[in-house]
Amino acid sequence: LCFAQKDVFQLKDLEKIAPKEKGITSMSVKEILQSLVDDGMVDTDRIGTSNYFWAFPSKALHARKRKLEELESQFAESSQKKEALEKSIEKSKIGREDTADRAALLKELAALQQKKEQLKTEIDKYRECDPDVVEEMRQTNQVAKEAANRWTDNIFSIKSWAKRKFGFEESRIDKGFGIPEDLDYID
Repeated sequence: LCFAQKDVFQLKDLEKIAPKEKGITSMSVKEILQSLVDDGMVDTDRIGTSNYFWAFPSKALHARKRKLEELESQFAESSQKKEALEKSIEKSKIGREDTADRAALLKELAALQQKKEQLKTEIDKYRECDPDVVEEMRQTNQVAKEAANRWTDNIFSIKSWAKRKFGFEESRIDKGFGIPEDLDYID
């Protein structure tokens, strides 16, 4: 309707004209118009307290031209990428022709990689004998020993405090808290 008359309309005008000329019920004109505005096929603007709607054929033509230019640009760019990739493929094929020497070298490479994996597995078997690993274990053990002695010292301190504060016997404290009788520092 806006294309045909090349004019600007208000909603109330369209609600009167559309049922007569296009057979659209006046109740659905607003929904259809909003849908066209959302799709960018009809322009709208608020001037004062009124909303005006319009759609000119030149806008649609320019939009199609822009889209065509954009697609042509993307096509040219994709074509250049394709050519560059094809050249790269051809360049990478140089020196990789299937020859007897290449087949022999590939076979040797596979055998060496398998041998490397076997040696790696064997090294992992003896990892626990590695001096660095042994030293790390010693340091870890020393830290654990110090922590255990610190907790033992804390337990003795609490037992001593409980004896003084509440007058409990040491055996009764041990039994009540599940402390073993042979608890002592680690040497």
